[in-house]
Formats: sequence, structure tokens, C-alpha cells
Amino acid sequence: MSIIKIIKYGNPILTKRAEEIINIDKYIEKLAQNMVHTMYAAPGIGLSAPQVNQSKRLITIDLSVGEKSRNLIILINPELISQEGEIVSEEGCLSIPDINEKVARPSRVVVKGVDLKDHEKIYEAEGPLARALCHEIDHLNGKLFIDRLSSLKRNIVKKKLKKWIQEGKI
Repeated sequence: MSIIKIIKYGNPILTKRAEEIINIDKYIEKLAQNMVHTMYAAPGIGLSAPQVNQSKRLITIDLSVGEKSRNLIILINPELISQEGEIVSEEGCLSIPDINEKVARPSRVVVKGVDLKDHEKIYEAEGPLARALCHEIDHLNGKLFIDRLSSLKRNIVKKKLKKWIQEGKI
């Protein structure tokens, strides 16, 4: 396994809908394993394929940050089936370093996708797992967590990010 470079804010792949995965082959299996390794090394609790410059509908999540391997989720072509409630909590992103903001997300979700063996998986999640699933699925749809901020707050954050890009900080 190897660590893949995480794409930062400003790269256009982060704003485009990722492509469906039709065939789960060795390439996809290796990409998933490298994403897990990259996520743990970052360290982070979730990673989407667009964040490693791959336009594929693939996500990895582990709220334990690798401490409990049975908590690892690798999901291909995930879909948000249902959502309910709302909770506002602070969020960050490996592609937007040093920015954390309060974001409203559903408090409970049902997500469907397939694993690396092409077996259907359904996750009924709430709390932090629901938040992580929504965050990573947003990435697959070309949406960043800062896109969920109020327009005023989003503009402030984007100005800061543009300045950091010009200064070479990201």
C-alpha cells in the first residue's frame, strides 16, 4: 500500500461529479487500499476518490482512525437513500486544511452501496457516522463542506483560501 497525495481546495476535480464504478477490478481494489492507508496517515476519518485525484464513486470511512479495523467502511457508488433530522456540528476536510466550520447535516441517514466484493451494503447511521457518510458522498457529487455554509460565511472562507493559495500555503 502507498500514500496518495491528497488534492487541495482549488483543484477542479473537487467540484465535479465523480464517475460511477462499473467494474470492481484490481485497480479499484488497490485504489481503495491506498485510500485507506492515505486516510490513516493524514490522519482523517474519511476520504473520497476525488480527493486523491480519481473521478470514481468510492469512499473510505473509519471513525476510529484505524484503531478498530472492523469499523472500516469501503463503499462503492454510495447513494443517500433517506435522511431525517438535522444537527449542526463542526466539520473539517483533508482537502481544505486548517478550516473548521459548523455545518448542518442530517442526524440520521440510510446509505446504500457495494463493497469490494460487489455485495450490497446498507448503512443506517446517525451522529458522526451519518455526518461522515454525507460529507464523503458530497465529495462524490462535487460539493465541499464549505458549500453548505451561509453565503456570507462561505465568501469569507473562500477569500481566506484564495489568499492561502496565492501565498503557497495550500
